[in-house]
Amino acid sequence: MARGAARDVLSIAVVLALLIAVGLLPPDTSLREVQKVATLRACVPPSYPPLVTGDPERPGLDVELLRAVASRLGVSLALNVNIAIGRDFNPRNWGLNRAQCQIIAGGVVDSAQTRSFLETGPSYAQTGWALLSPEPVDGVEDKTIGVLTLISGLDRIGLAGYLRAEGATARVVATADTLVAGISDGTFEAGVTEALLASQLAEDNGWTVDWMPPELIRYNLVFGLWKGDITLKRAIVDAFAELESSGELDAMRQRYSAPND
Repeated sequence: MARGAARDVLSIAVVLALLIAVGLLPPDTSLREVQKVATLRACVPPSYPPLVTGDPERPGLDVELLRAVASRLGVSLALNVNIAIGRDFNPRNWGLNRAQCQIIAGGVVDSAQTRSFLETGPSYAQTGWALLSPEPVDGVEDKTIGVLTLISGLDRIGLAGYLRAEGATARVVATADTLVAGISDGTFEAGVTEALLASQLAEDNGWTVDWMPPELIRYNLVFGLWKGDITLKRAIVDAFAELESSGELDAMRQRYSAPND
């Protein structure tokens, strides 16, 4: 009985210590800071259509969403263009910090890797790997395929393994322009890239686009926030709920042909 009582006392002491430790943590002022300067700062790539386009008339799904969220928070939106976003496999190397932005957009994938260093907002579209070609092709078997992997978080290892198993020759390219040129001049029989970008390139060039096989995982697109910015995250979640219920979010998805399932 004495041993059981000692365990109970120890458990209570641990709980009290945790409560005290939580009380000593600095308060989350992320939403208050945004409201204080009346500006929501977002880091985005210079161009990642259809999420970020650089076109004032059709700025991209992510930019329109950010503007709508900022409006519901009662603040203005400031975009901080960062050329490193998505260009490196590891998002930790993008050189971003809180002084530059409270939100990271333009192709943030909800994956275990992303969640290891960022909070994530609500999902608003789905993505994955897609196959792009001038005419419909019957798979990638024994074909020369251009591969563009700008977006971070998709399963590049899984894609490489799939292409290798199909006997495809993969040629990695650095830009969308290079991928388009290679498909156009016959260097590549088809191309593989992130699904929303593939859809945009197909629309621009009159080509076809199809999801890669289901064994290659599909992911949700989200906005990234800094770890611990819970009050800002809650406000963004509430803003998304309003956009969903009003039909505005669905209208934006349709405007940019962004799949949600």
